[in-house]
Amino acid sequence: MLPAIPEHISIYATSTGLDYAQVDTVVTLPTFRRPNHVLKTLHSLATQITSRNFAIILVENEAEAQEGAIAAAPLFLNNECKGMIIVESARGNCNAYNAAWLMALHHFPNLQQLLVIDDDELASPDWLETMCQAKERYQADFVGGPQVPVFEQESLNHWAKHPVFSPPYTVSGKVPALYSSGNLLVSRAVLDKMPFPFLDLVFNFTGGGDSDFISRSLVAGFTTAWSAEAQVFETIPSRRLEGEWIRDRGLRNGMLSTRIEKRKRAQEPLADAKTFFKSLAILGVSPFKALIKGMKSRSVKIGLYYIHVGLGRVAAHFGYNHEQYRNPEKN
Repeated sequence: MLPAIPEHISIYATSTGLDYAQVDTVVTLPTFRRPNHVLKTLHSLATQITSRNFAIILVENEAEAQEGAIAAAPLFLNNECKGMIIVESARGNCNAYNAAWLMALHHFPNLQQLLVIDDDELASPDWLETMCQAKERYQADFVGGPQVPVFEQESLNHWAKHPVFSPPYTVSGKVPALYSSGNLLVSRAVLDKMPFPFLDLVFNFTGGGDSDFISRSLVAGFTTAWSAEAQVFETIPSRRLEGEWIRDRGLRNGMLSTRIEKRKRAQEPLADAKTFFKSLAILGVSPFKALIKGMKSRSVKIGLYYIHVGLGRVAAHFGYNHEQYRNPEKN
């Protein structure tokens, strides 16, 4: 039985004439203080090349100003975008994802899969169709795709090789794990089996709730695949190229790696000790990995990333918890 829709989730606007029973695919789009870019994202979704019956659920996570909902409402009311806008007044990206996925289950009885895209991304014209075809081809429960970075200046394109911005895989096929919901397909079977809330709220402001959810789903027997052709294009503001932001992202990724692994191995004997010694080993080899990666890429910053990840992994065992999303203006 589906959990009831909490009071802090409400419908802001819906498109007219949508046959909810015919929809088999839902695209969920959380937004927070990006009213201008979210319109570009919605346009990229409205112009998808596919014969599938799909709807969009836009989740406004700024309960006060609601700039994204206000900007997007005309697109839904005039049916340029088919679906609904909802407001999740409980802030945090896990809350936003959970709200969208729960509303999809409640309103679209024949849902087969949902896709996730962020409000700083643009979908390629055949993105939705390519993701769905990959799910069918590889018989996968999750499908991930590349988030291609788009920098403000062409001279910054060399940053695309940095691990923070480069995709984990380059070839389509079945893969052992996925790490991000910035370009993701989730099958209905996963949502039917995994408990609600799907994304654990402990990750609301650190990020990593998506990676943790996928990790727990893999333990439950679900499978993952990658579609290199299903690209979305992520706008990268210049502040994300600052040394402090890059360093913090590496530390955060290390911290999340430890936290997610500890949760995954919670039932194993001596799980904490095993994870701790693994973290120490990763930190111990990180200078050598940094040297190799740095020389290969000719980038000190790329090399340093692996040291930051190692430091973050060990620091997590001592309570380090970096909430990089707590202050959105710095993200």
